[in-house]
Amino acid sequence: MERDVIEIVGIDSLVPKEHLLRQIDDAVDFNKLYEIVEELYCEDNGRPSIDPVVLFKMVLIQHLYGLPSLRRTAEEVSLNVAYRWFLGYSLQEETPHFSTVSYNFRHRFTTATVERVFAWILDEIAEAGYLSPKAVFIDGTHIKASANTKKKVKEKIPAASKHYAKELMEEVNKDREAHGKKPFDDDSKPTTPTKRNNTSKKKLARRKKEKTRTVTRSVTDPACGMFVKGDHKRQFAYEAHTACDKHGFVLEAVVTPGNVHDSVAFDDVYDKVTESFPEVKTIVADAAYKTPHICKKVFEDKRILSTAYKRPQTMKGGHEWWKYVYDEYYDCIICPEYQILHYSTTNRDGYREYKSDPKICAQCPTRELCTRSKDCVKTVQRHIWKDYEELADDARYTPKYRDLYKRRKETIERVFADAKEKHAMRYTQYRGLAQVANWVKLKFVAMNLKKFAKWKWKEAYNLLHFLLAYFLDARNPVHRSTVGRVSRQTETTCKRSSLKKHDRKKVEREDSVISDACDCLAAGRRAERCDHTAASVNQLNRQKIHEISL
Repeated sequence: MERDVIEIVGIDSLVPKEHLLRQIDDAVDFNKLYEIVEELYCEDNGRPSIDPVVLFKMVLIQHLYGLPSLRRTAEEVSLNVAYRWFLGYSLQEETPHFSTVSYNFRHRFTTATVERVFAWILDEIAEAGYLSPKAVFIDGTHIKASANTKKKVKEKIPAASKHYAKELMEEVNKDREAHGKKPFDDDSKPTTPTKRNNTSKKKLARRKKEKTRTVTRSVTDPACGMFVKGDHKRQFAYEAHTACDKHGFVLEAVVTPGNVHDSVAFDDVYDKVTESFPEVKTIVADAAYKTPHICKKVFEDKRILSTAYKRPQTMKGGHEWWKYVYDEYYDCIICPEYQILHYSTTNRDGYREYKSDPKICAQCPTRELCTRSKDCVKTVQRHIWKDYEELADDARYTPKYRDLYKRRKETIERVFADAKEKHAMRYTQYRGLAQVANWVKLKFVAMNLKKFAKWKWKEAYNLLHFLLAYFLDARNPVHRSTVGRVSRQTETTCKRSSLKKHDRKKVEREDSVISDACDCLAAGRRAERCDHTAASVNQLNRQKIHEISL
């Protein structure tokens, strides 16, 4: 083995023509990054810095190939020829140190910078015609934090107020006044000392207790949250609430602590997506997002919420929930024994309470299946925004939206699977909400850019084969049928962005026909002779078979 051989080669010749980094370099113009970071650099002061395009490309390489850290990325860049070509470095040139990249992304490039890079890639995809935001798929995935579960403390923190608390309280007070009830006082405003407060001490203590909650906080990374679900191990984590279109391009991502419910973070994701893409018509989400507020928010914006069935939380072993029928005209509930539950009150959470007559319930033969209260009173709650939930149920039975919900497994769930299996998003080494949010956004930038570059390169590749097959020998009658078939296959392939998954596999299998046709057309007369010889052989074989049969 001769390891000391000296060869004169160009670095461009060492990178394959179909390499992913070549496809990405051809897909977008990275000079746009200079405009994005121009205000972060000084023109006439300080020493010369590393090219910001190089810094972003190094982080892009890290996320594209799932490298765990910037230190590992810097090592790979110095050894890999393709990485050097992508950054514009020669074989002997010294590559940037990992600390330089880390310092710039921690202290120079802000969250706004990452947001602008994310929006720029989406604009490039939209201009190419690959983006389809009419149906948006929303879900969340947990990312394990860099925090030890044994280093934790219990803390009491103020309970976060709901985004729609003011709107809900106004609706509740209107509903109470319509039923002849006294409206609730606004607890956010300080009470005047001259006015006597008739609220009992027990209620005041309960309300004060409800305004705080106890959480488990990490000492290592206080920004993350304790996450536990089913049989999963308790761990500190972050959650990336993500929205994508039907092609799997990520449209928006909001990062929260792992103990924040999906429905709480929905407003931020929804508002950002609809602001950037007003043409959104349908929101596809799982049952965790089927809340009265979310249903009201989506349907009032003249959009459709396509979601799943959500099992009502009723008493175990009791009557089914659907046996309690709501009569809208008389505003009452009819129980399974055809007794009436009359309106009692509307609580602060927006639920109307309907209660039964204890004298009737005491003699009910199925009381044990209905209620186990000592005073023999059955209480049924119905939210004041329940009508919007029923609209979501109606959409669930519509074939169009039912089929959209089935596509979650190949859209948003596929995005999470690729991010964790191929791009190392299962856990993060960063700490702090801002750093993790930037890390997640840059990872989705890499995923969007990878998909966009592959699609764009494939479309150009198929178009080139079509033109080659069409112009080489389109007038040859022997190959006219082949050229027609090639053109039809290429037109179908060029519409890849609108094809389903199994259709794409079929197109990929048929792509080999294009190259075979090009080779046949380039052969010219030799192909004709081959066809003539093959026809003669087939005729002789048929004659022999006929003689044997006789």
